[in-house]
Amino acid sequence: MSPSKSLPFKEDAGAFTLDYAQSLDAEDPLRHLRDEFHIPTKADLKRKKLEPDDEDENPEALEPCTYLCGNSLGLQPKRTFDYIYKYLSTWATKGVYGHFKELEDSMSPPWVHMDDAVKEQTAKIVGALPSEVAVMETLTVNLHLLMASFYRPTKERYKIIIESKAFPSDHYAALSQLAHHGHPPSGLICITPPPPTSTPLLTTAHILSTIEAHASTTALILLPGIQFYTGQLLDIATITAFAHKHSITIGWDLAHAAGNVPLQLHDWDVDFAAWCNYKYMNSGPGTIGGLFVHERHGRVDAPSEDRQGGNEEGEAGSYTPRLSGWWGSDKASRFRMENRFVPMPGAAGWQVSNPSAIDMTSVLASLSVFGMADMQALRGKSLKLTGYLERLLLEMPWEGEKEAGARPYTIITPSNEAERGAQLSVRLEEGLLERVMEVLEDEGVVVDERKPNVVRVAPAPLYNSFEDVWRFVRVFQGACRDAQERKMSNGENEGGRSLMVDGGKDRGGWEEIK
Repeated sequence: MSPSKSLPFKEDAGAFTLDYAQSLDAEDPLRHLRDEFHIPTKADLKRKKLEPDDEDENPEALEPCTYLCGNSLGLQPKRTFDYIYKYLSTWATKGVYGHFKELEDSMSPPWVHMDDAVKEQTAKIVGALPSEVAVMETLTVNLHLLMASFYRPTKERYKIIIESKAFPSDHYAALSQLAHHGHPPSGLICITPPPPTSTPLLTTAHILSTIEAHASTTALILLPGIQFYTGQLLDIATITAFAHKHSITIGWDLAHAAGNVPLQLHDWDVDFAAWCNYKYMNSGPGTIGGLFVHERHGRVDAPSEDRQGGNEEGEAGSYTPRLSGWWGSDKASRFRMENRFVPMPGAAGWQVSNPSAIDMTSVLASLSVFGMADMQALRGKSLKLTGYLERLLLEMPWEGEKEAGARPYTIITPSNEAERGAQLSVRLEEGLLERVMEVLEDEGVVVDERKPNVVRVAPAPLYNSFEDVWRFVRVFQGACRDAQERKMSNGENEGGRSLMVDGGKDRGGWEEIK
């Protein structure tokens, strides 16, 4: 694998020093954004209570941790506290009036309009018209709501195409949609890497060939913008165009793409998409998600000029079928309780219940940070950070390396920077993962593990630095060396499993809440 060429890199030994990493940070035009986030200290991570104690006063404990886990949960923006405090103050002092009353010192609009307030910045992040996005529900709920509209199986065309290592929740959602419509599990077509299967990556050509092979019997395609396990960025534009060529509706799970890479959902003619707001979007664990519906699917042709109801039979005009709820109904008539659903045009018409105001407040806080830099600038820094990480992993000298190319890990994420986001997935030799994760945790380095042998490392450009990357690789190398030594000293048991584990601690990965 050849490292990324995005980052100018010294060819001498100085390229692998802390000084060099710090010099890159000094030249970073976006370095000020890190100050917008709370970076936990090493003591914060180890402490068993929230409040500091006397043991936290030593300088090492007060050092910031190395947090490279934004692909599972983004760090908290400092302004989130102020936004939520204002929300709580509104609730405390205004009660129900907080839904409608404009407040001069509030950081957000009245609650009834909060879903409108997040549209413009969200649309910029995913490359959409403001009318094509809605912040609502959670990721898998939104996928179900969208598939209720866009999975319209017939006797001849009923299959759903996904990829074999899609996040389990996507599998569950697709299988349950098949069952809901009376189709067998065999209707789920999983794209698997072609032989030989030494790599988990999927080429665009292979994806297209699988679609073509099943085109005559397929009703829907659901793929990830970025594959959560490998970090591979799929060619959304090409795959979408190919699906439409075969008259197949296609949707995208953008959980690992939103806020990570520039997207152009409108221009790419994507039918629908959904994402969460707690990974690269930094809005808090399990917080409210988002969805996109292309404008051609969001049109509403109502039977009357004022669009405030149906005709005498209760019919509400022509629009894409959906599972309806009152918050998606025409705002002008929402509180009339007339039992005639006329959806708002665009993605807003897919809303079901009134959104959580505290969730929306957290999203607004995060979006205000995103407003300080556009996605192209963030992508530029991200390419440099990930390229630097790749270069250090492949070339940084370390004591445990017996010979060139003998490192106990490989990078399974594409080496082509155009085919990945912020994440590199590192596959360890068998039997090393548990000890490596123990050492990383002890040293205040936060990454994600995927058993049995993958570490996912994601430097987020909003708050991560080149020094973070350098410190991770330095600790990671030491962890690998320690794990190798323990494996050799402990040997293998009769079943071939390493006996290196002290205490059998099982983290199970920082699982995404979908």
